[in-house]
Amino acid sequence: MNRRTFIIGGVGTLGLLAGGAFLAPGTLYRKAANGVRSLAGDLDAQYLRQLITADAAHSRTIMWQAEDVLTRPAIEYRIQGQAEVQQVPAREDFFSDDGVKNKQYLAQLQDLQAAATYEYRVVTETAASDWHTLQTAGDGDFECLLFPDSQSSDYSDWENLAQNAAKRNPQAAFFINMGDIVDNGEDHTQWQAWFHGVEGIIDRLPFVPLMGNHETYDQNWKVRLPEAYLHYFAVPENGSQDFSRYYYSFDYGPVHFIVLNSQWQETEDFKPGLMEEQLNWLRQDASASRKKWKIVLVHKDVLQYRIHKRPERQEGISDLGRNFMPLFDELGIDLVFTAHLHTYRNRGHIKNFQRDGSGPLYILTGVAGNVRYPGLWVDHQLDEVVAPQPETDNYLTLKVTDREITVKCFLPDGQEIDKVKVTK
Repeated sequence: MNRRTFIIGGVGTLGLLAGGAFLAPGTLYRKAANGVRSLAGDLDAQYLRQLITADAAHSRTIMWQAEDVLTRPAIEYRIQGQAEVQQVPAREDFFSDDGVKNKQYLAQLQDLQAAATYEYRVVTETAASDWHTLQTAGDGDFECLLFPDSQSSDYSDWENLAQNAAKRNPQAAFFINMGDIVDNGEDHTQWQAWFHGVEGIIDRLPFVPLMGNHETYDQNWKVRLPEAYLHYFAVPENGSQDFSRYYYSFDYGPVHFIVLNSQWQETEDFKPGLMEEQLNWLRQDASASRKKWKIVLVHKDVLQYRIHKRPERQEGISDLGRNFMPLFDELGIDLVFTAHLHTYRNRGHIKNFQRDGSGPLYILTGVAGNVRYPGLWVDHQLDEVVAPQPETDNYLTLKVTDREITVKCFLPDGQEIDKVKVTK
């Protein structure tokens, strides 16, 4: 039984989680969020976004949508302050979903200088957008923003959280969203509202997306393949024939990030073998990296929690945890970030399924949207820090230096509620 089936079937106080909770077409916020948003200037372009690449120091992927078919679309770019401009043609990446045809474009910038500030803009045969900032990775220290599940019934809370977090952290080099980006993966209006929430951020900071189970739902809340997610976010390739873009890895500074996919239950009837394939890939990918730090990002959690008034639900380790935590121990993973449960929990270091300072640090990241589970979970014996109750939305910052990694968790108003360091 998946989480949505459980919520709809048995938890009366959580009725807001049902898919129909998203705003009706006539509401003011939805109209604003879903309106056509063009870049400044004459160019018809929407949802301009940078996406992380495997080598963030020397490449970047740029994507955007358009109302009409564009003539000779391209990206022009230059090092900030220099006159010389280079141009990369964009290719059409059109797709249809939710009864809507998306005229989408993609361009890949290669051979960029490391630790350099660029400017880029979208151009066509007859028009151009304003210039936008693009910063490549260096070898040294950096900070980034990390957002838990942003699925919402109204994406205004998500917008406020993301925009304020970005304003408080202008030094952030990129941002992560831990899966369940939207509540319904087929509903194009929710994707539009999510993009609206990060307007002015995602065009200047590369985005690191994770696939959650909600990305696999259709409009009838039946499981399907995550069509919209896979088209919207051209993340690094992983060499898989069956699961291209489902999971991936990338380097930023001294860190090798490993983005896993926890949706094998959702995809098994369509394409089996996702978990087994990742176990083999993870060992090869992590072993090949020479970066000092290794961080895993995965949507579903490694622990299983008891649920209030559900005595049959036992505390323990989840299916994901049983399969992957021994490999995390073996590969020397430093941090593991998870999501899905909409609660912030710092578990400290775990090895061999028990508290051990030599194991990875495990952080359950919380919730960044307005779908919350008040009073649902019973604290786990491995929890060290729990967010103040009743829980609200939150975000995290990740600061990396050669000597240590610092993770901080904040409430929407910027109040710090947790801070933990990993040294090596």
